Amino acid sequence: MLYGTIVMAILYIILKYILNWIRYFNSLDSRLGQSTWRWSYDYPVVGERDVSDLDDKNFVRLRRKRNGIISLMYSVVLIMFILFMSLLSKFLIFFLY
Repeated sequence: MLYGTIVMAILYIILKYILNWIRYFNSLDSRLGQSTWRWSYDYPVVGERDVSDLDDKNFVRLRRKRNGIISLMYSVVLIMFILFMSLLSKFLIFFLY
């Protein structure tokens, strides 16, 4: 249980670091918006004009970097959820037996 708690704390620090990177990328261009949990679309959406790599190369590359960081954030959140369920089960087994 102690090692699981230490790993959860380390993952939490990594998650905070990733969230700061997302906020940093959001501050570089106002077109990205301020959402932390949402990917920006990189494909044509009906009714919306998407910026292609030919139109604005720097923005598209920034958006793709931000989307990669958001994918990393979701994977860390998933690992933290699985680890939390494991810790919770160990905690309940420890106190109920």
